[in-house]
Amino acid sequence: MKIKDITNCIEKIAPLNYAEDFDNVGLLIGDFKTEVTGVLVSLDTLENIVDEAIEKKCNLIVSFHPIIFSGLKKLNGKNYVERVVLKAIKNNIAIYAMHTALDNSFVGVNAKICEILGLENKKILIPQKNTIKKLTTYVPTKNAESVRLALFEAGAGNIGNYDCCSFNTDGFGTYKGNENSNPVIGEKGNLHTENETFISVIFEKHQQQNILSALFKSHPYEEVAYDIVNLENIHQEIGLGMIGELTKEMEEIDFLNFVKNTMNAKGIRHSQLLGKPIKKVAVLGGSGSFAINNAIAKGADIYITSDIKYHEFYKAENKLIIADIGHYESEQFTKNILVDILTKKFPNFAIILSQKNTNPIYYL
Repeated sequence: MKIKDITNCIEKIAPLNYAEDFDNVGLLIGDFKTEVTGVLVSLDTLENIVDEAIEKKCNLIVSFHPIIFSGLKKLNGKNYVERVVLKAIKNNIAIYAMHTALDNSFVGVNAKICEILGLENKKILIPQKNTIKKLTTYVPTKNAESVRLALFEAGAGNIGNYDCCSFNTDGFGTYKGNENSNPVIGEKGNLHTENETFISVIFEKHQQQNILSALFKSHPYEEVAYDIVNLENIHQEIGLGMIGELTKEMEEIDFLNFVKNTMNAKGIRHSQLLGKPIKKVAVLGGSGSFAINNAIAKGADIYITSDIKYHEFYKAENKLIIADIGHYESEQFTKNILVDILTKKFPNFAIILSQKNTNPIYYL
């Protein structure tokens, strides 16, 4: 088992292409070709996490938050980031992080919060833009079916609850190869006309390499004519935050107490109560002040997130309740997602859930 085997599994549910531009995700320390002795899964990577990895003979730490976020100009051990990096390198321990790639996943951080709170009919709160691309190509009609099937097998043609979606129309193409060409159909130097099928399919941007590989392998021509364009269509399952519904509405205080107990929150800072029952709930793990207006626009009765500043509570505008449950508390179950995924994929391999509490905030 190599590090690349582990990261490939993670990236199937949280492709790094969907991480936010400001983020630093992927293999931060280590070599993809390294043999893995064990995997320690944590929310953060601190010195005590590296010590735990050493103790449990794990040479790969899979962490939600990246320990290296901005550039490191020196490695002198003068702060906790440098000390973690130095200790990991000295002990041949690799560190991998996915952060906002998992935030943007339909089965990631926010899906877990919805699961814990028992929310149904969950949908993405802020769909990510520019996630869908369209491929068009021109294939000899007799080869159209085999090329289409190859593209579908590679992941193209999925739209919501439908797969194998494509648009096709027949026409004719012309070409004339030069002296260096080796045409599969026709002869070089002669103008050739071929009955062709125009095939158009959409795909998620992280699949582009696989899609093109499938196209080139299945297409009979020496030179494959194709084009790829970005679409503005909204992807239903990629983006930040989620909104769902309780199976049965609850009174405000009852729901806040339910959230406090269920999410193991030491306390909840919230905006003014509105005196109406809670049914529709928006959630966003981590710092979520930027999505307050999105939660309002989607008709949420309450928005659960963290790191809300004093003046940002005013943005509730008596349209919903803003509830700050704490950054760690909103993301604490993230490592359970990763352990479950990796354990199912590699049932006979050492996938260990860190027992360390890395919450830097304490309450009196």
